[in-house]
Amino acid sequence: MNGPLTILGIETSCDETAAAVVRRVGPDRPGEILSNAVFSQIEEHAPFGGVVPEIAARAHVEHLDGLISRAMKDAKVGWDDLDGIAATAGPGLIGGVIVGLMTAKGLAAAWGLPFMAVNHLEGHALTARMTDALPFPYLLLLVSGGHSQLLVVEGIGRYRRLGTTIDDAVGEAFDKVAKLLGLGYPGGPAVERAAQDGDATRFPLPRPMTGRPGCDFSFSGLKTAVRQLSDGLGTLSEQDKADIAASFQAAVADVLGDRCENAMALASDIIPPGHRRLVVAGGVAANMLLRERLMVSAHAFGYEFVVPPLKLCTDNGAMIAWAGAERLALGLTDPIDTGPRARWPLDPDAAPARGAGVKA
Repeated sequence: MNGPLTILGIETSCDETAAAVVRRVGPDRPGEILSNAVFSQIEEHAPFGGVVPEIAARAHVEHLDGLISRAMKDAKVGWDDLDGIAATAGPGLIGGVIVGLMTAKGLAAAWGLPFMAVNHLEGHALTARMTDALPFPYLLLLVSGGHSQLLVVEGIGRYRRLGTTIDDAVGEAFDKVAKLLGLGYPGGPAVERAAQDGDATRFPLPRPMTGRPGCDFSFSGLKTAVRQLSDGLGTLSEQDKADIAASFQAAVADVLGDRCENAMALASDIIPPGHRRLVVAGGVAANMLLRERLMVSAHAFGYEFVVPPLKLCTDNGAMIAWAGAERLALGLTDPIDTGPRARWPLDPDAAPARGAGVKA
């Protein structure tokens, strides 16, 4: 299907309830975001310092219908104007995924529309095509609360994983460091704010995996080093917190830069000249220091650096709608009995990650 496609997208995989309407104008052209409604659950989860699955699922139930209505109204479209409905089917918190998936199935059945069960990670992976009309292939760094991966994006549903975390995801490390320092939730923005007033050279924190072959990540040891440093200092002043935050953020930037440099060297045998682009996606991509560090690495290796606008880095419905539109354009739809998936790798054929910290 090369003509315009208008898709409603629903995202409920974690702690954002989101709905959006996106139009795919045609091949090799950016998409049009007609609406993008997001309800953040930060206030509900902040007292716990992290996402509570039951609270998240309940909030999705309470807010999703209203957000869908708002997205349709903002887009100035009716149900007859839609060409399909897409929803995150995984990976994510299973209770939340079920809420969005069942809602999308019901709407698709009621209006006789094609249904697309979207991999949440593919939504992030394809966002740069929606914003910048990037051609395949390209190199992707996917960094979020639950994922840290380097992949070659070869096409819709075609991903080659070069590296992954052997323990914690980088976003998880940000959240845990923020909680340890009492900086608030969500951890990524809290650490970045504190680091603005800090000295990144005060504490020589480790850079796990840097200098080693391969593209895998490890953040557990860095997180442990921050805890030991904090315990050793005793009662932390505000300047101590700022300096630790800045030192931690700088260490993460160095780790990501080193791993991406290895991936760019490796991917240059896969990605032809003219397609060499490093795309960064996921919530952690909103961190400005990390963006700057990765841009330097990309340019040093002759790669164009591409990162979506800040509002499209965190979870949103537009990326799900776009992934659905990309799939529908290829004639790829899913049966109404498609089930939710807590785990759903982009590259199911990738070798299992190996290391002492690998989580089952």
